[in-house]
Amino acid sequence: MIRTQIVLNNQNIQFEGIQQNWEHPLGKFSLHKRPIESGYILSLDVKPSRSLQFQEVICTIPVALEESDQIFCNGFQSWSESRTFQQSEYIPNLKWFAKPFMKNYGDYHFKQIKRKKGFLHSWTYTYTTKKNQELFFVGSLSEKKAFTLFQWNIKKKELQIHIDVAERQIETPIEIFSLWIEEGEEHQLFDTWGQLQGISLPPQATVTGWTSWYNFYTDINEEKLLNALQQLQATFPSAHYFQIDDGYQKAVGDWWRIDTKKFPNGLVNLQKQIKDNDYQAGIWLAPFICEPKSDLYQNQSDWLLKDKKGKFVKAGYAPHWSGHFYAIDFYQEAFQEYLAKVLHFFTEEMGFKLLKLDFIYAVCLLPRKDKSRAEILVDAIQFIKTHAPKAKLLACGAPLGPLFGLVDYCRIGADIHLKWEHLLLKFFRNRERVSTAAALTSILARHHLNNRFFRNDPDVFILRSDNHQLTFQQQSTILKLATLSGNLVFNSDEMSKYSPESKILFEWFLRWKDSYIKSVRTIEKDFYHIEFEHEQQSFDAYANLTSQYKKLPKYSKIAPYETIVY
Repeated sequence: MIRTQIVLNNQNIQFEGIQQNWEHPLGKFSLHKRPIESGYILSLDVKPSRSLQFQEVICTIPVALEESDQIFCNGFQSWSESRTFQQSEYIPNLKWFAKPFMKNYGDYHFKQIKRKKGFLHSWTYTYTTKKNQELFFVGSLSEKKAFTLFQWNIKKKELQIHIDVAERQIETPIEIFSLWIEEGEEHQLFDTWGQLQGISLPPQATVTGWTSWYNFYTDINEEKLLNALQQLQATFPSAHYFQIDDGYQKAVGDWWRIDTKKFPNGLVNLQKQIKDNDYQAGIWLAPFICEPKSDLYQNQSDWLLKDKKGKFVKAGYAPHWSGHFYAIDFYQEAFQEYLAKVLHFFTEEMGFKLLKLDFIYAVCLLPRKDKSRAEILVDAIQFIKTHAPKAKLLACGAPLGPLFGLVDYCRIGADIHLKWEHLLLKFFRNRERVSTAAALTSILARHHLNNRFFRNDPDVFILRSDNHQLTFQQQSTILKLATLSGNLVFNSDEMSKYSPESKILFEWFLRWKDSYIKSVRTIEKDFYHIEFEHEQQSFDAYANLTSQYKKLPKYSKIAPYETIVY
């Protein structure tokens, strides 16, 4: 039996089953179950009789959960761990001492989430994988209105669906949520889910390029980037983008205050050289955060997002900046004027064609009375699209569902690390940590979003021999999985220094890009079977992300961190 609980105006309203035009002094409530050609749509409408303010909306549905079913859990934002879980697993909380620094990166501040054995949770969509590899799928059709949290109660065999409308006020009729529920083959389900949301992306070949971040990080200057540009031109002239990442600005938040010690000519000369070499220039922006040393923080503190106590909202902590950084209130009119000028400067005056928009989750940390978190996020990205109409948008550190069909590219995993794992952040239980292992797990898990809702950015491959602690086998696996799962694939290497072995791997990338993953099956944790197509031929790949040898179904064994394609 479907159960619905709505808490608004401090009143708790509960009803069971499908209720149409259920009368209450606060208004009319309608829970619809509408069969369509494939599956059915479950939606809740509210027609208020007075001004209403929501505290909570929960819909609980029974599920036929078998012991062998695996459960897919989509993380809160780009960096959040996403994969299929065994029912015996659970998603732990962030360590208490790490929360002051990291809780706002993910969903740790959502108190309704149960983080203990017997419960799993997912955002925007979730599914179970059956023995026959078909899925039982539940996905939101209204994610631009409110985030959807799916919480599995494994013992009770229930799926509890929380709609993130806390504090939202309404005075006119509104659809609170719309969910699509169906069973079937993975890619048919995702095709239909995209169609139901009105999203249709034209075919596109893999986009390639170079970014400064994973080699130089913030230690960039004009000389280094011009040298990297020359090397890219000599070794990979067919790449599309040359992207300048963090480090060109004097402080996070002060986007047109270029660090003239690093870039004595500003970015004008570098951008011209990028264009003259037939690449399109990209630039990194974190438009909704600032650090304390920035002019924005020191002189425009009224732009910062404040909590109910009037305190500035910390969005996270970055030791390579000035410690804690802070969220900006997007709806401050003066800030919108500032952001519009920044976007015009980079895209119209400077001619940058790609905007990498980072730390996007910060814009929607707090709901408003007139806007849910999801609505704030959509407003912010629509604003950028309006004021940078000629640029392609790459979203990073962003909740995915509201951005379906809005951005050109989106990161689908954590940042690649210069080691396989960041052991300290893993000890903290940070699901948004910089981690190669976590990144690869998520990009495989979210492969089905590619070329349906945006183009997947699986992050970079690293083939150089210096400035990292990855083995050659690990480098090979990063490249192969990024190639198969992404439609935007960058690197950060000085490519002229590639060893003969690295050159062979790079040729592998050129050979296999534009592949299409048909399915990813978890054989066991961190060990995957991938079926994919390339040039209308079918192939199998096995990816071992563990430190142990694994047995293969048809072949002898696969080495630690190895990926094999047959």
